Amino acid sequence: MSAETDSGESQLFDHLLELRARIIRGLVGFGVALLALLPFANRLYALLAQPLIDKLPEGAHLIAVEVASPFFAPLKLAFFAALVVSMPWLLYQAWAFVAPGLYRREKRLALPLLATSLLLFYTGCAFAFFVVLPSVFSFLTAVTPEGVAMMTDINAYLDFVLVIFLAFGISFELPVALVILVLLGWVTPAQLRESRGYAIVGIFVLAAVITPPDVISQLMLAIPMCLLYEAGILAARAVSRRAPAAGDGSG
Repeated sequence: MSAETDSGESQLFDHLLELRARIIRGLVGFGVALLALLPFANRLYALLAQPLIDKLPEGAHLIAVEVASPFFAPLKLAFFAALVVSMPWLLYQAWAFVAPGLYRREKRLALPLLATSLLLFYTGCAFAFFVVLPSVFSFLTAVTPEGVAMMTDINAYLDFVLVIFLAFGISFELPVALVILVLLGWVTPAQLRESRGYAIVGIFVLAAVITPPDVISQLMLAIPMCLLYEAGILAARAVSRRAPAAGDGSG
């Protein structure tokens, strides 16, 4: 009994050491990305501000209300950009830690889902930057009352844009979430199809909650999510048909 206890404690200790090593490697990768981006923080902010600057009236510009905003706003953006850039490395460390304990079937399913979720998140952020933000700012500048100068604080602008990025990046994960629910056996593709009407209503409610209070961004989130819901149904049906029986050997 004592030998079994010692063996269990040894395995737990080895897992903790492996977890610590993976966390350290992930933090080092994130730190390298952050250090590489810090010298370009102001350029990154100028690039991020371009969708709004392009829509502002002539002579209007962004302002810094707080004294330290010109320093902290680009720094916050560099931190967020480093997190996005290093995300593949961070996810790889998480995968390398959990993969040895997965069955072969689980590995075959988890790796494509992981890669797809990463691609969808980047696609959502790109869609937000190139399509949503220009449309939103065109709408907001058009409805600005006459005599009101639209001069946005740089920190408030950054917070607004980051919320948009996160909202679209996470919402674009909908197909992956549906596939996971089907693989877990919580729902079936047929149930997803039957619940399409409720899902559409829920999507529009969710879009109204997580996006800024303008119709443009809400519609531009809700409509792609409805399409992604349909794509998720198709993907879930394909995966559920091809997935082999559970317990297909360990890794």
